[in-house]
Amino acid sequence: METKNILYELRTKHGLSQEDLAEKVFVTRQAVSRWETGETIPNTETLKLLSTLYGVSINTLLGSPRELICQCCGMPLEDGLIGREKDGSFNEDYCKWCYADGTYTYSDMDDLIEVCIPHMTAQGFTEEQARAYMKEKLPQLDYWKRYEELGDGGQFEAFKEQLIGEINALGIEGMPKVEKLNALVGGYVNLAYPLPGGACVKFLDDKTTYLGTQLEPAFGGERCFGVLANMDFILICTYGKDGAAPELVLYKKR
Repeated sequence: METKNILYELRTKHGLSQEDLAEKVFVTRQAVSRWETGETIPNTETLKLLSTLYGVSINTLLGSPRELICQCCGMPLEDGLIGREKDGSFNEDYCKWCYADGTYTYSDMDDLIEVCIPHMTAQGFTEEQARAYMKEKLPQLDYWKRYEELGDGGQFEAFKEQLIGEINALGIEGMPKVEKLNALVGGYVNLAYPLPGGACVKFLDDKTTYLGTQLEPAFGGERCFGVLANMDFILICTYGKDGAAPELVLYKKR
């Protein structure tokens, strides 16, 4: 689809007149009209504003001329999978598991491979095939080629170790020690917990990336422990298969 058609469809989908949109992105109504007739296209700064307003990538606004691939894990990228900067704008080079709120979440290639293998085996790869593919693919990606330049000198890993220490110090009965925390997107782990009054409450933002893990209970049983955390809180819960019947164990502000 051409840019002019995409811009028209997004504007009308969001219930905006040309005048409304012009006001929101600081241009004239005539400029919006010219975009939608194909006479011109928005400049770079305006494309950024439109991307934020509509929640789609600039690549989508321009008709998807590029095939977007996460330059950390190699995942093909759609708008809903793209990582974001601290200001909420898209970073079209990374997925939201590898880059969240302006921070790279992986500094060890082997750790990333171990996280990716279960997802790849679910798609038909054997573990050996998945490992071999990732070991060949990752060094070709921009993040790992430029790791010395792009890395944070271990600051994020130090933060994760601090979190792990705080979580283990809680001494939750039956919960094994946390060894690693991985990036988890809120929409996949945002469970609704029942409260004593009967209401169910969600504590997470579906669009935010958190750090977390799943742990098998130390004393056996069918329920797992779920651990989620970020700069502001630590959440511990239990749940059954596929997140069924979640129960909140602890929610602690940091």
